[in-house]
Amino acid sequence: MDVIAPYEVLGAGGLVTGGLLEVELVAAEGAREVPSGVPPVSLRATGALDPQRADMIIVPGAMGRMPTSSDDYGDDSVLTVLARTLDTGLPALLKEAMDRPGLTMVSVCGGSLVLALAGLLTGRPTTTHPLGMDALAATGALAVDARVVDDGDLICGAGVTSGLDVGLYLLERELGPRIAHAVEKLLAYERRGTVWQNTGSTPIPV
Repeated sequence: MDVIAPYEVLGAGGLVTGGLLEVELVAAEGAREVPSGVPPVSLRATGALDPQRADMIIVPGAMGRMPTSSDDYGDDSVLTVLARTLDTGLPALLKEAMDRPGLTMVSVCGGSLVLALAGLLTGRPTTTHPLGMDALAATGALAVDARVVDDGDLICGAGVTSGLDVGLYLLERELGPRIAHAVEKLLAYERRGTVWQNTGSTPIPV
């Protein structure tokens, strides 16, 4: 769902704009079958991630068990699964993308932990699945308890289903509220939560 929710929302955005938006599933390794979800469903990446070609990259998370203590990390831990990306070409590609002016990096659920573990979110406000907030903060990122966080060229969604909200917010931000509303109606889903931004008055603790 991390992948398919924003993929379908943005794909629908392309539909209602007559093709202004193109969406593609890619992988660092190139075209391949990617088992995803529980139980696993095979998704097909149709090409390789090219940071110089994309205007926006969405990084999904992974499925796995959340550790119950600081030393409870086994092969089935979601943090262990996400950390495996550090041994691939993905972190270098994501860094290249984030260094490129004009590109927007987006994450859903554990996708922000992929970016954070690669050292790319230090000092940046971000969010992830509620059970991963402590792990996110431990990387030096500023963990924000919000469904969607907008930090300019970095947009992050919290739990798995927030991919729907992220996708609709991206449509509103990039193509306007009428496009986002049309896709809301098409998918029969209304966006949840207020998008957090580091602007405006600072609330007083109550």
